[in-house]
Amino acid sequence: MLKFLDTIDTINEYVGRVFRWSIVALALVMCYEVVVRYIFNNPTIWAFEVSTALYAVTFMMGAAYALLYKAHVSIDLFYEMLGLRGRAVMDIIYSTIFFYPFIVVLLLEGTEFAGASWVIQEKSWSNFAMPLYPIKTMIPVSAFLLLLQGTVIFIRSIMILSTGRNFESRY
Repeated sequence: MLKFLDTIDTINEYVGRVFRWSIVALALVMCYEVVVRYIFNNPTIWAFEVSTALYAVTFMMGAAYALLYKAHVSIDLFYEMLGLRGRAVMDIIYSTIFFYPFIVVLLLEGTEFAGASWVIQEKSWSNFAMPLYPIKTMIPVSAFLLLLQGTVIFIRSIMILSTGRNFESRY
């Protein structure tokens, strides 16, 4: 079981490391646009769309990576005061009430949304006409990776609760 959980952690670690480079691409696109717009007075049509797409991809594909490192926004006021088993109980409760319902809806609706975009080969509204369906495909992919990582946290919490031993991720 621990090998399976570590494998999912490693997948999300790898995905996060790969897609964090999209932030560098986003910064380069934005720098290029600033230079051509304000120095050469020659704005581009494509920079806004490409930067929006890069931001979306960075945000979506980094979500499970952030969950792996517990970097999502949370209220730790009481959580940090609890012991190992208390935090495990809180993780199980929060996962059951908030995480799983949200992720299941995101996965189902995101899959339908991306599928509809693929059917019509959706493109952006501008003259640049950037394909949108690959970007919209990131929604269900991101939801699936989040579901996997959330399940890892849920299973580890059950293991902690039942044994009292720490099974936290090596990341």
